Amino acid sequence: MKYPIGIQSFDQIINNGYVYVDKTELIHGLVTEGKIYFLGRPRRFGKSLLVSTLEHYFLGHKELFKGLKIDRLEREWLEYPVFHIDFNSTNFMDGGALERKLEGYVATWEGEYGSAPQWTDLGDRFAYVLKCAHEKTGRRCVVLIDEYDKPMLDVLDSGRETTVDGNRIPLEERNREVLRAFYSVFKAADADLQFVLLTGVTKFSQITVFSGFNQPEDISMARKYDTLCGITQEELEHYFAEPIAELAEAYRCNVPEMKQLLKSRYDGYHFSTRMVDVYNPFSILNVFKSMEMKDYWFKSGTPTYLVRLLARTRENLDELTGRYYREEMFVDYKATAEMPLPMIYQSGYLTIKDYNMRRNTFLLDFPNDEVKEGFLTVIASDYLKPKSDINNSVMDMTDALETGDLETFRKLLTSFLASIPYSMRRKNDEAERERYFQYTFYLILRLMSVYTVYTEKEQSQGRVDCIVETDKYVYIFEFKLDGTAESALKQIEEKGYARPYGADSRTLYRIGANFSSETGTIDDWQVIG
Repeated sequence: MKYPIGIQSFDQIINNGYVYVDKTELIHGLVTEGKIYFLGRPRRFGKSLLVSTLEHYFLGHKELFKGLKIDRLEREWLEYPVFHIDFNSTNFMDGGALERKLEGYVATWEGEYGSAPQWTDLGDRFAYVLKCAHEKTGRRCVVLIDEYDKPMLDVLDSGRETTVDGNRIPLEERNREVLRAFYSVFKAADADLQFVLLTGVTKFSQITVFSGFNQPEDISMARKYDTLCGITQEELEHYFAEPIAELAEAYRCNVPEMKQLLKSRYDGYHFSTRMVDVYNPFSILNVFKSMEMKDYWFKSGTPTYLVRLLARTRENLDELTGRYYREEMFVDYKATAEMPLPMIYQSGYLTIKDYNMRRNTFLLDFPNDEVKEGFLTVIASDYLKPKSDINNSVMDMTDALETGDLETFRKLLTSFLASIPYSMRRKNDEAERERYFQYTFYLILRLMSVYTVYTEKEQSQGRVDCIVETDKYVYIFEFKLDGTAESALKQIEEKGYARPYGADSRTLYRIGANFSSETGTIDDWQVIG
């Protein structure tokens, strides 16, 4: 079986015998039931392949679709003039890069369909090209724009500037203006358009890019098209039964166990209230090709815009995950460090985990183990900047808790905290210092994904700092800042934090620990078994 990793051309996949997960029945519904669409999906989720498939459909390449679902649905196979704009391959960090990219496209199309000297603006020239193409071919035009938001995302919060008419302005502002002007042509060219699709990561509602359209239909959370990109469980088992069996043999487990491993590591995305599980296609294809379960999607690159945004984000990741939100709180994008949720969600690092129909709210959390571990590692490494490798430290601490070795856990935790530079933990007041230590421990424990971890867990008589549950042990942690371990243990007893585990067969440990703001690590530690 050949896996199309990095191949986004539909014709190349079909002609060269690569496996293709057939989405053409959904595509047929898309092209016959609407006209102008926007689809948002995380990077490497199949958006470019979708655009390529649509391009060949509208070019009337019937032979490529032989045997696919659309083959029995489509009767006409008409050829339309197609205008495909792909922003994927260009770095827009330099001033003028966006203008040059658009100029290249428009000039090429003018050479094919004609130009008029009275039109000098890029948008007006493109509108004229669409009109000419419609008149020349007798068919309305198809416009496909892949990663329409990349010119904005590349420079988002970067501080880059460019010169326009002798004045220095933010490059983010300039690219926004260019895109707005260019996309505005679609409103005037409506009579010349058959179909329009924009794909991207996020919907920039506040930059009014979409004001240039007759409001495209946003299908990013549409129930009918929630599996348009990605791989469902049914598709996984249908197309990849053979490699799943091979992978199970390689990992010395049975097929049902391997399916569960794949599900926990790479599944878990949901794009509508239907809650249909969707696998990350990039990771799954890489797993089957290499026969190794690694973190392929995350290691393919964390977007620089997200790193920049999170670098300014307040210490509130623990308050963002595992909570219910109204749709507008994570779909309508507004770039602020205080409200990073929309960008984190739309970039694929959080997803819908539950839908409360009565309240019309959505539970957001990490989609799977690959994303959770990778994302938290990036956040922890950037936030703490420890001298030692955070992944190795966390694995060693995980092993210690798994065996009930709290003394080793204490030494490892103390050593890791001591490796964090003073500049990272320097805070102005007591509340900020306490928040820093709480958040640090939260990040470390969230990275222990093999365990059930509760932070700030509400109980009848108070809120527990942290509870970690393993197969054999339950650990109740209470922390103090510049206090004593004894007072932390006393709080555990007085508040009855251990009471819910009274009938639990696992070994229970109560741990009181004190952080020293002077040394930056633990200076007092007591355990009751």
